[in-house]
Amino acid sequence: MNPYIMSILMCNLALGAIITAASYHWFLAWIGLELNTLAIIPILAKHHHPRATEAATKYFIIQATASSIILFSSIINAWYTGTWDITQLTTQPTPTMLLIALTMKLGLAPMHFWLPEVMQGTDTTTAFIIATWQKLPPMSLLYLTSDQFSMILLSLLAISSTLIGGWSGLNQTQLRKIMAFSSIGHLGWMISISLISQKLLLLTLTIYLLMTTSMFMILIISTTKTTKDLGMMWAISPALSTITMITLMALGGLPPLTGFIPKWLILKELTTNSLLPLATILALSSLLSLMFYMRLTYVSTLTISPNTSNNPMKWRFKSTKPINPVPMIITTLLLIPITPLI
Repeated sequence: MNPYIMSILMCNLALGAIITAASYHWFLAWIGLELNTLAIIPILAKHHHPRATEAATKYFIIQATASSIILFSSIINAWYTGTWDITQLTTQPTPTMLLIALTMKLGLAPMHFWLPEVMQGTDTTTAFIIATWQKLPPMSLLYLTSDQFSMILLSLLAISSTLIGGWSGLNQTQLRKIMAFSSIGHLGWMISISLISQKLLLLTLTIYLLMTTSMFMILIISTTKTTKDLGMMWAISPALSTITMITLMALGGLPPLTGFIPKWLILKELTTNSLLPLATILALSSLLSLMFYMRLTYVSTLTISPNTSNNPMKWRFKSTKPINPVPMIITTLLLIPITPLI
């Protein structure tokens, strides 16, 4: 793709998210969502391959449907209340319709079926954009309207997302699909706390973006797409293989690492608000996600024994790609000591 066209599309992608996040009028929020969707479609379909075209078509249909539901719910709310303010959702059908639309846009279960297929049909860089930046516009709307939703409905969405994100990721070998189900599981944790503490929602979203960005940067640097490729990462760079292991454990939420911070605080907040059954189910369902993270860790570091070999290793030669740990990866791994300051 022409660099000038790509730069225009990326600017529109950023502009759409900024318009949606900064707007208090439903029509402006809808314009930002549509601009964001229209900018990502050519990026999805830039590889002239049937899988890329299929992924772009699926993404467009889902996002256009969700945007139309958002516009329809806002029109109903404005019809009855006379205001287009995002935070004024007093009409009864409007919050439920809006939550369904945001569930479709985010890829929360049970509206999650499009997300793994779309991420698998594109390259790793585009899948990284879908898993991180494209979550920001609908998440900003969820942040602004979270106090209007039903706690029972949010709890059901959270439980189904964490369970399906864990179960579905167990039998996957494609890393992009695994990251898609990881995204579904993490979004379940975010939506569980959205009604109780919006600050904790922002903290969880920020740490999720940090960890997911670090993992995708590792996959892009090492050109890794399957678990088989992950098992050969030690031949490319032993240091990168070690960083991958720690990043995967951070995504799983093991206590010494950054991923433990949001889960710990969310469980504490849910328990404080007498939501012990929800906290218990979320904690147990996170073990499913931890299972496939630990399996990837095992594949990347422990499956090949360090025997002496006469064959020249790739890491002995000068690499053309940067494999040094970037600051974001270091932040992902070492953020927990400053948790009291947060």
